[in-house]
Amino acid sequence: MKCAQDIMTTEVITVSPEMPVEELAALLWEKKISGAPVVDEAGNLLGVVTESDLIDQAKKLHIPTAITILEAVIFLERGRKVEEQVSKMAGSKVKDISAGKPVTVNPDTPLDEIATIMAEKQIHTLPVVDQGRLVGVIGKADIIRTLMREKKS
Repeated sequence: MKCAQDIMTTEVITVSPEMPVEELAALLWEKKISGAPVVDEAGNLLGVVTESDLIDQAKKLHIPTAITILEAVIFLERGRKVEEQVSKMAGSKVKDISAGKPVTVNPDTPLDEIATIMAEKQIHTLPVVDQGRLVGVIGKADIIRTLMREKKS
């Protein structure tokens, strides 16, 4: 069975946490990629930013549901979630909108496990790390391309 190192893209397009959101959008469009790892100056993986993060900036703000009991207002959702939504919508740099603590795989992770992780966690861009170092990235297109090649064989 194929594993991450067999299907990953090794020439990874990465972005800085300080990159403006407008530049990120242009980069994703120009390179025809759905996301990119966010790395610091030393190349350490900080997170992942995707098209979905950009789309989140344009969505409507969900006002939390609240009930009033004896003149006390009780929110049925956590205030922190609303704060995160507002922060993401107002973000001007990659660090404001990217997902920190990304889910990663190692080069030996089997294809079926990669597909399961991506499907269950709704991940479009999966960094491949070896001893903490970014060595590649797997997108949904990489999995589809691999499956098509296997069917032709």
